[in-house]
Amino acid sequence: MKKLVLIGASTGGPSHLKTLLKDIETNGAIVVIAQHMNHIFLPSFATQFDKECKSRVSLLEEDGFLEEDGIYICRYNTSLDKGYSKIKAEINNGDFPFSPNVDLLFSSGVKLSKDYQMMAILMTGIGDDGAKGLLSLYHSGVDVLAQDAKSCVVYGMPKRAKELNPHLNMQNLEDIRHSLEVFLRGL
Repeated sequence: MKKLVLIGASTGGPSHLKTLLKDIETNGAIVVIAQHMNHIFLPSFATQFDKECKSRVSLLEEDGFLEEDGIYICRYNTSLDKGYSKIKAEINNGDFPFSPNVDLLFSSGVKLSKDYQMMAILMTGIGDDGAKGLLSLYHSGVDVLAQDAKSCVVYGMPKRAKELNPHLNMQNLEDIRHSLEVFLRGL
């Protein structure tokens, strides 16, 4: 079964994402990241991230199909849908309090949970974006993780996710990286 990883982050996210993904082999999986950041700064972030990562990193800035074995960083609010044999990304111009919106990305992943082996990770950040979407993914059987308070720069988004789902698996950044590696290797 094909693999899909969804990641949401805000304050403190860029450095934590690099720690998480820098030397990761995606092994054919698709990784999609919603990092709260002004869309003007996301191209340079994606370019720098691509130079530092082992896997190919692309900026997701228009509707289209996602290729396997790549890391995509959402420039705008993005949802995912089923294509013929690929995942289709769709830019959503709706009004969201945080952008790129993690809840939108995570919630759209629910309809893909039957066709893909999935993992969703909610990382450091202010506010509550991603908490409801992560809960929806949990209820659809997706492997979900959130960053623990001690390793977060700001323990807002993961805290809200834990409040909504007391069963949520909270891990430090190093353990999340290990869980992701195991998931991607299929062990």
